[in-house]
Amino acid sequence: MPETRLVVPDRVPALAGWENLAEREERAGIHPGSPILLSPDHRIDEALSTFLCRSSFARLAPTTKEDYTEDYCLFFDFLWSRGKVWNEATADDLWDFEEWRTRSPRNPATVGGARWNRGLAALARLYRWAEKSGHMAASPVTTRLITTRHGEVVESAEARAKDARSSDVHWLTPRAFRQWVDVGLRGYGADGLPSSRWSGRLEDRNVAFAETLFASGMRLTEGASLLTFEVPQARLAAGRYCVGRLAQQVTKSKRGRTFYVATSVVGGIESYVESTRAAAVGRAQAKGRYENLPVWRLVTGVSGRREKVVNWRDQDGVVGRKPLSQLTVSERMLLFTEGPAGPEPLWLWLNESGLPLQPHSWEGVFQAASKRCEVILSPDGQGESPFCTPHMCRHSFALHMLVVLHHVVDLRMGLSPEERRDFRMLYGDPWRMVQDLLGHRDIETTRGIYLAPVSDLQLRALLAEPAPLGEGGGEEVSQARVTALLARIAQESEGIQDIDGKLAPTLVSA
Repeated sequence: MPETRLVVPDRVPALAGWENLAEREERAGIHPGSPILLSPDHRIDEALSTFLCRSSFARLAPTTKEDYTEDYCLFFDFLWSRGKVWNEATADDLWDFEEWRTRSPRNPATVGGARWNRGLAALARLYRWAEKSGHMAASPVTTRLITTRHGEVVESAEARAKDARSSDVHWLTPRAFRQWVDVGLRGYGADGLPSSRWSGRLEDRNVAFAETLFASGMRLTEGASLLTFEVPQARLAAGRYCVGRLAQQVTKSKRGRTFYVATSVVGGIESYVESTRAAAVGRAQAKGRYENLPVWRLVTGVSGRREKVVNWRDQDGVVGRKPLSQLTVSERMLLFTEGPAGPEPLWLWLNESGLPLQPHSWEGVFQAASKRCEVILSPDGQGESPFCTPHMCRHSFALHMLVVLHHVVDLRMGLSPEERRDFRMLYGDPWRMVQDLLGHRDIETTRGIYLAPVSDLQLRALLAEPAPLGEGGGEEVSQARVTALLARIAQESEGIQDIDGKLAPTLVSA
């Protein structure tokens, strides 16, 4: 009987014939973070891919690209159910989609005006490009001319919601934020004391990052992409605050701006750098992780007086240079410096492996901390526990700073009405000071969204408090007064979390 043999064919590598994939992607304009969309029949549209990789869409912030891509998928699926692809959409299709997305009883997950407007902005960007590029005769997003409150005539989408209002805007008072940090990030118990069962390995990193956002008003990506030498060092005259500078490429508006943080917050960052971060770098160096990265740039120096320029040498020995202000978030993640034991990342916030922590990873850190607060402070699901997101830190910073600035101008400085008018002519109104700190182009964004709890209140009446306690008041009394004012605003407004909103705040001298 002949012997039966099993013949196993030679295995073929999954990427056989695609060894130059990286080069081909580079020629096609496909970079890390570029979305690739497949139709339900698993096809890729060449024109749509061109838009996603080579148009103005490719220059949007990573989080904006993610949001817009989600909006595109929803509309394209809606069109597919009608037997159409993306560039066959008409104005009637868009109006039907608007009805289904915002009001239809057939849709169990309708959205509000603000969420609809974001998706409409995404579609307007796509179809404006498609029309100019000749892929469509007319955009389905019809527009009309309107006059703004400042008298400027602008083009606006007809389907834009008129009653758009962000329902996902929340704030924390400083003491509510402190409770969230202690319980959610430090592992404290409901009694406010450290728990022996807590095993948070990256506590100092997470606390330092959250406090940096809350104290500075930076956006998530802005704070997450700081380099080690961008940690503020220069102190203001009084010594309580340090001043830093955000590079224009990491900001949403693509305009650099100054930010301020308390020296205590900078101290927390420095403690993290010297402990947890140094240990993670040491482990990565011992395992040779940095040398084995496919792409890295060893910084050889930062030069320039008026504008800092970063000089580097890459893994192939090729020399390069670029202004610090022009380095993108992804380029910053490639920067290393030569340390005592080998190369070290210049990216400030690292994961346990010693590699740069992606900005979007912070969302999970905040979610886990809020969940722990819920479990520890409201185990039966009946009470209220603080929750926080990275962007809530920015909202809360705005509210806190407005109250502090009004307190300084109106109360602490003891200015007369005439002196107050002169002060504001010289240094600006507190509302505009907060606008500058946040980097907003339009003060209405600052007033109507970030400072909604007080936008319709008379600040002079709100801040009408008894005379300072004690001889001349003092810093402790001043801080207590601001705390009381914030607690009072929390009682009178929706969306502001305070640790004891049911009790009337009182002022006590230290």
